[in-house]
Amino acid sequence: MAAATGNEAGRSWSGWRLAPWLGAAALLSVPALAMRFAPRAGFDWSAADFAVMGAMLAIACGAFELAMRASAGTAYRLGALAALGTGFVTLWANLAVGLVGDEGNPANLLFVGVLAFAAAGALVAGRSSAAIAKAMLATALVQLAAAGAAFALTPAAAGRGAEMVALLGIFPAGWLASAWLFRRSARVTK
Repeated sequence: MAAATGNEAGRSWSGWRLAPWLGAAALLSVPALAMRFAPRAGFDWSAADFAVMGAMLAIACGAFELAMRASAGTAYRLGALAALGTGFVTLWANLAVGLVGDEGNPANLLFVGVLAFAAAGALVAGRSSAAIAKAMLATALVQLAAAGAAFALTPAAAGRGAEMVALLGIFPAGWLASAWLFRRSARVTK
């Protein structure tokens, strides 16, 4: 059997392309099933909650779909997955409970800015792995700056340690992992 070319790889419904959509459907069904069969599980979603989560999942899966068409390289695809996953979890946590304080804290808008920066950087970079790597590295730095500003603008509160770990460690690590994978992709495609 002949190997698929880059264009053929982008058009086929391989596991790379099908898994995110199936995973998104499964993830969206969890709160619905929990509300139906385990009403005390803590899920009390409104139709708007499902609509927002569905839109977020569709955008993330659609962006991953574009990445699948952009390159058949594993490092490129994993880099896209790391960036999209980091962005998705950042937005989800920010909307659900807020990254700093509660979801109504104005400092949380800084992290929407981080996501806008990442998206703009990826769009400007186009399909260039090296350029996307630089954009994701810059996004990690912007994430750290936003976290520093958010902590400076908000009073210290109980539970701040978990916020600091997420904002200063986990999320920047996701952007850095994406940058490393795109850098690796750039070296492979030279």
